[in-house]
Amino acid sequence: MKNFIFIIGFLTLITACQSANSTPIIEPAPTQTPLPTPIPDTSAPRISPTATIPPTPESLPYYFTDEFNDASPYWEILQTGGMTEPAFVYENSALRVDISSPDTWSIGIHNAYTYPNVFLRARASASPTGSIGLICRYDEEAGWFEYNVSSDGTYNALYGQWLAPGVVKYTPISSDRSGLLTVGSPNYELGLACQDNYLFLYVNDSLLRRLDVTNYGLIEGKIGISVSSLREAPITVLFEWVRVGLE
Repeated sequence: MKNFIFIIGFLTLITACQSANSTPIIEPAPTQTPLPTPIPDTSAPRISPTATIPPTPESLPYYFTDEFNDASPYWEILQTGGMTEPAFVYENSALRVDISSPDTWSIGIHNAYTYPNVFLRARASASPTGSIGLICRYDEEAGWFEYNVSSDGTYNALYGQWLAPGVVKYTPISSDRSGLLTVGSPNYELGLACQDNYLFLYVNDSLLRRLDVTNYGLIEGKIGISVSSLREAPITVLFEWVRVGLE
């Protein structure tokens, strides 16, 4: 078993500017744009690469897989609501997140690159009352898209915006229940494709939903992960790997 390698500095850097009991604000879903009908096709879309790939920071490829064998300098952990700070550690080739309070949300942003079109995948599992998810087109000023699956067999897509340090407004884009999601401890390979004006939500290579997000105006941004404890705690979430690519 590996020695724990604690992620130092991420949570300390944001703690001073957070409200101790902030909770994400979720507004009613916009009514002006009807949600698109689910598409039965389960094949992953092929995403057109950008014309120019930016320089590689410290030899990290533009498209990569992080298996969490070692601490990465690119992940930034941000708390978006809750009473206590989640603990993030690298353990046994996984990123482990422990949350001790209910209704606690946190996101991890990978700061190496921004992506217009991208296919993000992750293998993750959570305690019976937890939620796990993926993020694309994260921009600190403009907002981000977030896709979550929960232990109650539901999923959602959200548009997140910072209102203040540690305070996020979440606007629902879509939410539903799916037979592809099991009730209990979620353990899935999740996929989130951000392609032009659409989001594609996947679980275990099956398409859950295609969503038109033209009205939100996000054209590029960073990728990330999300975790939350919902109404019960403590919970533990494990990310085995995160993969960034085109398909």
